[in-house]
Amino acid sequence: MVTHARPAEPPRLTQLEFDTLHRRMVARSAWAKGDRGALAALTPARVLAATREVRTGRTVTLAAPVETRSGPDNPEPARHRMKGRPEEHSSSGLGFAMDSFAMNVHGDADSHIDALCHVIYDGTLHGGVTASSVTADGATALSVEAARDGIVGRGVLLDIPRLRGVPWLEPGDHVTVDDLTAAETAQHVHVGEGDLLFVRVGHRRRRGELGAWHAADARAGLHPSALEFLGDRRVAVLGGDGNNDTAPSSTEGVDFPVHVLAVHAMGLHLLDYLRFEDLAPMCEAERRWSFLCVIAPLRLPDATGSPVNPIAVL
Repeated sequence: MVTHARPAEPPRLTQLEFDTLHRRMVARSAWAKGDRGALAALTPARVLAATREVRTGRTVTLAAPVETRSGPDNPEPARHRMKGRPEEHSSSGLGFAMDSFAMNVHGDADSHIDALCHVIYDGTLHGGVTASSVTADGATALSVEAARDGIVGRGVLLDIPRLRGVPWLEPGDHVTVDDLTAAETAQHVHVGEGDLLFVRVGHRRRRGELGAWHAADARAGLHPSALEFLGDRRVAVLGGDGNNDTAPSSTEGVDFPVHVLAVHAMGLHLLDYLRFEDLAPMCEAERRWSFLCVIAPLRLPDATGSPVNPIAVL
């Protein structure tokens, strides 16, 4: 276990300071245009290079099981209904057991990916696309269909609780730029252009050991200023085991500043509420924190996101 002192509480941002940061990230991410946004960094050459991360052939999911029971952080759980149950069929001949699912994709419990049409800020989507492109029938631009061919690249896990020598970050705590750079040093890994960056705050472990809580009101996440790190490195995707945003918000007048910066300003597809409790020990055992990662959202042509099951291949 590596111990790194918890940084001083980062300052709250005023609306003006946040708007300045937002404009800066828009300008810095001008290369991430169109429906794919920052996925443009995943060139065939980078995908090919990522395959060289495979050394042992071990695979592990980064998703949590879909939950069908309500809880403090999951008041609208997924609905799973069985159809064609065995008792509905005679004892002879052919029958099929079938399922029906319905879910709120953007809840606070299930692992999911946010498309670039998910975040509306000042009347626009990423790239200045008008918010009216999202209609009652679905999104006509920037939908999750942009990732229909999958997201494949070099994944990097930065484990912030490991860095600080704690099992998890407490709700309300922030991950800073200093945390991210210190984790790189401690883990002997470097986040580079086109990488899929995953930041562990320990949300899933805390939830498993202490029980669910109202994560909408209190959760650990990134401080908005940490997005400068992602912009400098030109990462293609950001994923976390929480919502990526801290609650309460650290920004005056903006409840989800990290979502606004990542999705709206930088064109990053976000993965929320992943699970790293199987991946982190594997990385620790193999003494490496990078891997091939394959993300395959469902083909939902007009949707703002999708349930997702990313797979790390070590």
